[in-house]
Amino acid sequence: MKIILGPASKELGEKTAKLANLETVPVVHKTFPDGESYIRLESTVQNDHVAIVQTTSPPQDSKIMQLAFLADAAKRNGASKVTAVVPYLGYARQDKTFLQGEGISIETVARMLNAAGVDALVTVNIHAENALKKFPFPAKTLSAIPLLAEYFVQKGCKKAFALAPDKGAMYIAEQAQAVLGGEAGHLDKQRDRHTGQTSQTGKGLNVKGQTVIIFDDIISTGGTIVGAAEILQEQGAARIFTACVHPLLIGDAEKRILDAGVEEIVGTDSVPSHVSKVSLAPLIAKALKAQKSG
Repeated sequence: MKIILGPASKELGEKTAKLANLETVPVVHKTFPDGESYIRLESTVQNDHVAIVQTTSPPQDSKIMQLAFLADAAKRNGASKVTAVVPYLGYARQDKTFLQGEGISIETVARMLNAAGVDALVTVNIHAENALKKFPFPAKTLSAIPLLAEYFVQKGCKKAFALAPDKGAMYIAEQAQAVLGGEAGHLDKQRDRHTGQTSQTGKGLNVKGQTVIIFDDIISTGGTIVGAAEILQEQGAARIFTACVHPLLIGDAEKRILDAGVEEIVGTDSVPSHVSKVSLAPLIAKALKAQKSG
């Protein structure tokens, strides 16, 4: 097996290859004046099983096209199997229809990748795991929540309260709780399907005097975290942190979250930024080793 270093995740790919003791395939990438992408593999992949490490965080469209071009290049140059390792899978939240006339974007992306040559996919903390069941090739999701929780253990926050922003994300808080060893709970959240606006309540929580870490899969505009932080402050939490796998942090999200009383935002390198303090490399390397031996 070899690792193709997608331009959106070059550093993560290199770290993963080192941990998994795998050879890397460098990629030449450039953007033409009209915005089109150019991709070329710089070493041979003939008869190799290759893993393309390429996140598809914003701008999603160009990074998904790069991923498709990489898969096509690998197959055209003799790769025996192509596994796409996509830490953040763009369009994964568009996994069902709500209104008449809509399509299902993530299924369209999956079919496109399949046509380009992808034989299997590995992602991390996809928003709705059920979406993977409709992919035209084997697809699985890994969880980076234990890695994020371990970061806080090392920071001295063992026994911190693990909070999920809503009941549906309680499994995330429970994964963190298993590492932190403290309590866990969730807020109640409702979202307007048309406007996307959310409202939250914190009935039944007992966080007075506690260190609380809000865990989520994605932080996008930050509204959910801001609302949660305000509730936690009202209820007397001593310290508030937030951790997510995919720190999109659109617009002024980071400032709004910190202004709401959150001490630190911790994300992974699924979306590379200055808050990406936890690397997914150990998680991905382990999965690729298992796939290689299997």
